[in-house]
Amino acid sequence: MNPSGSTDAGSLEAMVRQVIGHQDGSRFVEILPQLSDDLNEVDAVIQEALRSTYPFLTEAANYATASGGKRLRPLVILVVYRGLTSDATKPVHPLAAAFQLIHTASLVHDDLIDHAPLRRGKPSVHEAFGLPTAIVAGDYLFVRAFQLAGRYSPEVIQRCGDASADLALGEVMQENSRFDLSIDRERYLRIVTLKTANAIAAGAEAAAMVARAEPRVIRSLGEYGQALGIAFQLKDDALDMYGESDVTGKPLLSDLREGLPTLPSILAYQRLSDREREEFERLFTLRHKRQAHLLRLKELCDTAGVREPVEREAEKWVATAIEALHAIPPSPFRDLLEAVASGSIQRKV
Repeated sequence: MNPSGSTDAGSLEAMVRQVIGHQDGSRFVEILPQLSDDLNEVDAVIQEALRSTYPFLTEAANYATASGGKRLRPLVILVVYRGLTSDATKPVHPLAAAFQLIHTASLVHDDLIDHAPLRRGKPSVHEAFGLPTAIVAGDYLFVRAFQLAGRYSPEVIQRCGDASADLALGEVMQENSRFDLSIDRERYLRIVTLKTANAIAAGAEAAAMVARAEPRVIRSLGEYGQALGIAFQLKDDALDMYGESDVTGKPLLSDLREGLPTLPSILAYQRLSDREREEFERLFTLRHKRQAHLLRLKELCDTAGVREPVEREAEKWVATAIEALHAIPPSPFRDLLEAVASGSIQRKV
C-alpha cells in the first residue's frame, strides 16, 4: 500500500502472485487493472470507516490494517462478483471492506490470545500500542465492519453475522483444545471451518447474493469458499513448521510453542511409537518450551512423516474448491478463482 492507503497496480500484481503461488500471474494481466481499481476503492472505504474522533484509536486501527496481507477475502468477493455480472463492483465495495475488517479484528484478538509478538514482521498491535488499546481496537474494527455490512439486505447481514459468530466459536473451541492431543482430524477440521473457512465462504455467498445469482450458484460458491479456507489454513499450519520465518514474517513452530494442535501434530501423535508418543505429549504439553523442546517436537513430526499427508489433505480441498466453480460461467475471473485455490497451497507466505 502506498502512503495514502491505496493499492497501486504494481503492488496488486505482487499481491495476486502471492495469492496464486508459483503460477504465472501474467495470464491475468488483462483483468488486473480492473481489480486494482476495485481494491483501491475498497481500501478507501476502509480508510473512511476507520476515522474516529479519538486519533489514538484511529492510529491503532490503521496500524492493524496497514500491512494489508494478501487481501484474500476482498479479492474473492470482488472476483466472484465480476464473474457473475458485467456490472461495476461498487455495490460490493462496502461488503469487501467489511469482511477484511472482520478478518483484521480477528487477527488482533488472535495475537492477544497467543501472545504473538509479531504480525507479518512488524510488532503486533498489543506490542505496539499496549494491551488495553489492542482490545478496544479489535472491537472497533468489528463494529465498523458491521456498520458497513448493515447497508445490505437482511440475508447478507445474516451471513456476515453467522460468519463472525462461527469465528468466535472456533476461537473458543481452539482455546479449549490447547495442549490436547486427543483431538482428531474431524475436530481439527471443525475448528478450521469455524475460524477460517466459513468467513471466506460467507463472503463469496454474500457477493453472489448481491449479484442476484441463483440459489444453486450461491451454494456452490459457499462450497468453494469453505474448501479454499480449509486448504489455506492447512498450508498455514504447514508453513508454521516448514516455512521460512524471514519470508512468512512470523516465528516458526509457533503452534507447537503455544500447544495448538494442528494436523501435523495430530498426525504425528497418532503415528509415533508408544515411546515416542509419550515424549511428544510430554514436550507438547509444556507451558513454557525452550527452543530445544520445539526442535525435538519438529524432529518427531519428521520421524512420523506428517508433511506429505498434510499436503495431500490440502490438495484434496483444493480439488473440492475447483469442482464447486463449475456452477459459474467460464471467464477469466473463474480462472482466477481456480488459480487462487491452486495457489493457496503453493505459496511461501
